[in-house]
Amino acid sequence: MTGPRPPSRPPSQPVARFVAIGIANTVIDVGLFALLHEPLGIVPANVVSTASGMTFSFVANGRLAFGGPLTLRTALLFAATNVVSLWVLQPIVILTGVDLLGLDAVVAKLAAVGASTVTNYVSYRYLVWPDRRQPERRRPPVRDQA
Repeated sequence: MTGPRPPSRPPSQPVARFVAIGIANTVIDVGLFALLHEPLGIVPANVVSTASGMTFSFVANGRLAFGGPLTLRTALLFAATNVVSLWVLQPIVILTGVDLLGLDAVVAKLAAVGASTVTNYVSYRYLVWPDRRQPERRRPPVRDQA
């Protein structure tokens, strides 16, 4: 009789990789922006830096954190997740923090980043790159017939 099979990926491993990828993504985004904002201007530099960071994030999260495919479907789900979390959820959290709770805008922005980070992780894990392994079927215990 064999015991339960250990998961191929412990639950904490994707979280740690997701956080590390997020840090690297931020370095890419801010670093490119710092290098490009003077020669290109703020808006073009921001477009290049955020697009580069998001491209890195898509590939790294897909391959390293969640072990999923990089397909048109996952790219569209990834983009939709980021649109919702960055351009819908974050403004709601920021405005709620500032207007209703009286928070400083930067503090509200930090809360919004936290909310979008959690939203992105859950969305990536369960929507963009869901775990497609079949759960192990439980067999009823065998009764001793002796």
